[in-house]
Amino acid sequence: MDDSQDTGENLEETSVTELILRLARHDERALRALLLRRHRWADAILGLITHLGGAVISIAAALAVWLFVPSLSRAGLLGGFALALSHGLVQLIKRTANRPRPQMPPGLEALVRAPDRFSFPSGHSAASLSVGLPIALTIGGAWGWVILGLALTVGFSRAYLGVHYPGDVMAGWLLALLGIWAGMLIGI
Repeated sequence: MDDSQDTGENLEETSVTELILRLARHDERALRALLLRRHRWADAILGLITHLGGAVISIAAALAVWLFVPSLSRAGLLGGFALALSHGLVQLIKRTANRPRPQMPPGLEALVRAPDRFSFPSGHSAASLSVGLPIALTIGGAWGWVILGLALTVGFSRAYLGVHYPGDVMAGWLLALLGIWAGMLIGI
């Protein structure tokens, strides 16, 4: 191996490492800014909304829409498929990335209990958008926007409540979009 190739590889590794560190610092600053702007009324509301992205509610919503709402059954099936795929990817990435949950600034604490020790990516964010977006797009109109807003609020709540960095939430949303796209690709 010649020295020029070795130097190029080292520069590439350094650039990737620097990028990851820069993103992590940005994520920490964004989370801190969000946490310092908490309000008691939002604590209570987001503390309830966040549970809409949990496994039981996400699975139940996808199944109920698929099985019991004929006009939305395809959206429920697509949401269930996207949920299963995104969940598998979330778990694989969480255990590979092994990013710890956020450390709270002095005087602040997480407002809900984290389901595990892994932060990246957010499973609640992936789950709520996986199920909510196909339903929102099928319903359309004002109610579609409400459902989409609710699904996105689940993701926002995860950072607001202190159990995820904003980047974890965005990664969860991307995995949901990937799951939905994959489902559409195979004809669901």
